[in-house]
Amino acid sequence: MTARVALVTGGTGGIGTAICRRLAEGGHRVATNFRNEDKARAWQAQMQAAGHDIALAAGDVGSPEEAERMVREAERQLGPVDILVNNAGITRDGTFHKMTAPQWQEVINTNLNSVFNVTRPVIEGMRDRKWGRIIQISSINGQKGQYGQANYAAAKAGMHGFTISLAQENARFGITVNTVSPGYIGTDMVMAVPEDVRAKIVAQIPTGRLGNPDEIAYAVGFFIPDEASWITGANLSANGGQYMGW
Repeated sequence: MTARVALVTGGTGGIGTAICRRLAEGGHRVATNFRNEDKARAWQAQMQAAGHDIALAAGDVGSPEEAERMVREAERQLGPVDILVNNAGITRDGTFHKMTAPQWQEVINTNLNSVFNVTRPVIEGMRDRKWGRIIQISSINGQKGQYGQANYAAAKAGMHGFTISLAQENARFGITVNTVSPGYIGTDMVMAVPEDVRAKIVAQIPTGRLGNPDEIAYAVGFFIPDEASWITGANLSANGGQYMGW
């Protein structure tokens, strides 16, 4: 596989770390963004100790200006971005009749507006070079909905709407745009949920277990090689069979 430059947003989280690691192991030069420098530098040191040299670029993906500066800093360190993984995301859960405007706006801004903010600075370069891979990390809850997550489900569903439109616009430029929709993954956040609640979640998953971040990273990696160049506008569900849509 040709070595490329990859930018992964939200790369210091559980799924993001696995994606960064897999891309680096595939020979790609990888960067991610951060907002908390101390935390990011500690993460970077851990990755270096494991043999993965990941570049860091400061930036809030919810801000168009910061996102563009972040992209340019990543490109300054590594070169033009060929692979973009829009992975950054937050939750601000609550039933809709009690949801505040900030709860709604923060999730839409970080999870959905960010895909515009980060993709816009890289798309023209990909079109010029006639090659690109753009992958959104959506969610099972963007497909089926979830009680208490109207904001999150709306944002995650919107990510795939972005995917299928961008895929049509850029297919003839050698750029593929796809979505991965994870189910419940055994990240630190999920493992912090009380054990009895986790057991109820697992009981709904046909495979009988939570997913592993590395399994989501594998799904991302599936879309990247030249052999995957005819796959665009797809949504790959990786949820242990919990939701089986068309």
